[in-house]
Amino acid sequence: MTGDHVEQGTDAFAEHRSLLFTVAYEMLGSAADAEDVVQESWVRWSEVDKARVRDPRAYLVRIVTRQALNHLRTLERRRERYVGPWLPEPLLTAPDVADDVELADSVSLAMLVVLDTLSPLERAVFLLREVFGFGYDEVAEATGRSTAAVRQLAHRAREHVQARRPGTIPAGELEKVTTSFFAAAATGDLQQLMDLLAPDVVLLSDGGGKVKAALNPIRGAEKVARFLLAVTPTGAQAEVDVLAVNGAPALVVRIDGRIDTVATGVMADGRIAELLVVRNPDKLRRLEEEHHLSRR
Repeated sequence: MTGDHVEQGTDAFAEHRSLLFTVAYEMLGSAADAEDVVQESWVRWSEVDKARVRDPRAYLVRIVTRQALNHLRTLERRRERYVGPWLPEPLLTAPDVADDVELADSVSLAMLVVLDTLSPLERAVFLLREVFGFGYDEVAEATGRSTAAVRQLAHRAREHVQARRPGTIPAGELEKVTTSFFAAAATGDLQQLMDLLAPDVVLLSDGGGKVKAALNPIRGAEKVARFLLAVTPTGAQAEVDVLAVNGAPALVVRIDGRIDTVATGVMADGRIAELLVVRNPDKLRRLEEEHHLSRR
């Protein structure tokens, strides 16, 4: 391989790195594992004869997809030993992520939870086809399946996602809900808090066995409200911000300057239908630095 091809290969990887990280992150729901996949993909890309690569973007995505599929098997074993519900690792995202509606929808924590219910192959096919816009033939190459099989997987995954597709809380609505929520928490007003919640609301909290969190989903407005009142910090040590997390507004709670909790939800008929609360400190490390995600 000539020096020119080596340089071109390095430039191509740098050009598409945000895309590659986004693909890996949406496949895995873990930024740390996504970074590992990108690094492994760089090693494999460095060994490729660049003169034989017609479309570097498609080729790089194929490498990342296959590495991510391998990682998913390891993650499945890790999650079997996980304490309590497993939720995706939240990311502080750049403002341009919210401007890309399809990207923001696909990386929201609620959508990543839905994607987690797909099989690894269905997830890969759905993302490559529906989010990143690859053709069926390209997706077939990336996943090592026939085009006919990919079409079937795409159809099945699309139906599954459409049946469960969440709706996010608009920023203005979240700020209003946040103000009401903390007013209710400060006064211990159970009814005021319940009025914000759908009757069949579900709360999932991820503490990873390292901090206090519910070990099972909590269902129903009264049970969820009582749990929130019990765990909501009050006083001068608690600071609350609404930040762009995974392309959507989320509640970020700091205790004595340290990020303690990230919470986001799904609205239905003007009330919160689902709450996702991430408290595992290992998953909150990437909320101090903005991440640039990309579908291009």
